[in-house]
Amino acid sequence: MKKEKYTIRKLINDIHLWLGLGSGIILFLVCLSGTFLAFEHEIKDFFAESVVIEATSQKASIENLSETLKASGNGFVTGVTIPSESNAAYEFSVKKDLSERRGSKVLVNPYTSSIHKIEKTGADTFMQSMFRLHRWLLLDTAVGRPIVGIATIIFLLLSISGIVLWFPKKIKWKNMKNGLKIKTNANWKRINHDLHNTLGFYACIFIVIMGITGLCWSFEGYKVGLGNLIGAKIFNRTSPEFEVKKVNDNDIISIDKAIAIANETLNYNGDLSVSFPSKKNNYYAFKKSNEANWSPVTSDNLYMDLSGKVLAVEWFSDKPLNVKIASLIKPLHTGEIYGMFSKIIYFLTCLIATSLPITGTIIWLNKLKKKKKRKN
Repeated sequence: MKKEKYTIRKLINDIHLWLGLGSGIILFLVCLSGTFLAFEHEIKDFFAESVVIEATSQKASIENLSETLKASGNGFVTGVTIPSESNAAYEFSVKKDLSERRGSKVLVNPYTSSIHKIEKTGADTFMQSMFRLHRWLLLDTAVGRPIVGIATIIFLLLSISGIVLWFPKKIKWKNMKNGLKIKTNANWKRINHDLHNTLGFYACIFIVIMGITGLCWSFEGYKVGLGNLIGAKIFNRTSPEFEVKKVNDNDIISIDKAIAIANETLNYNGDLSVSFPSKKNNYYAFKKSNEANWSPVTSDNLYMDLSGKVLAVEWFSDKPLNVKIASLIKPLHTGEIYGMFSKIIYFLTCLIATSLPITGTIIWLNKLKKKKKRKN
């Protein structure tokens, strides 16, 4: 019997097989947690205590609400998010100590000035566990982060090799169309093969996007390198530097006046976030998302000194393409880029990605059994 020639296709198949078997458990856990994280905010909101707001004609000023928060002992007020809906609570950012990095959030009824502390629920704890599983496999960050990063690189190689293997040896439409559907009336082995082959094909492009963007959290060098490649810093959280002149006390405007001026420039419907002046940045920083935009995660920024003078306005639409891409790395990874539509796609993709190590292992086991029968 003539020995079969070891072709490039067989090499790719072996690479696909052994990489998949070697990383299967890790990829299963990372993708499973990613499935939950696709709807992280929705899951948290569903289990959170609802705050009912009834809109009236009388609404308290931001300044008064801030004073109420200070008097209640919640700490220093560092900012507020004002929703576009009239029947929604204002979300204030507070810090017990100004040296805190993040602080906490407090909901305030703008009509009654009643304070609603955001209490953690079981859903918050669960989602935090899913986050840690997704990023670090519940391990120490120094250990878990590179493991997830290496598994992500393997998944990218599996996706590319999987696409190559998806194409038949003879590329004809008659041969290719079988790979675009699942033959539900076949035996379970064929159905399992189609689930791996067909669903993997449909999910591949989104898996590649998730992988390319996800590596930014695993390897600092990769993040910097990708930023250099596109010519824009990724995860750029630095605040702009302005030469802000000292403002006389008589010229200092109220918070509410500053918000009114910002809304005149950012003249559209959308949630407005305000960061109050601090020792580090002695100016107001506004961020507003336009409800009519193609993406709910794009926003415009405005900076204003204490006298109400607009220092700068950064329109997202005016930014260079590379800067836009760099600023959208996170929503491109999480699926928030197009709102609910893309979240559903990413949820289904993660669900498929979770199943691929299982269906792939079953295919391998079936082939092993088939080889044993031949030998016998």
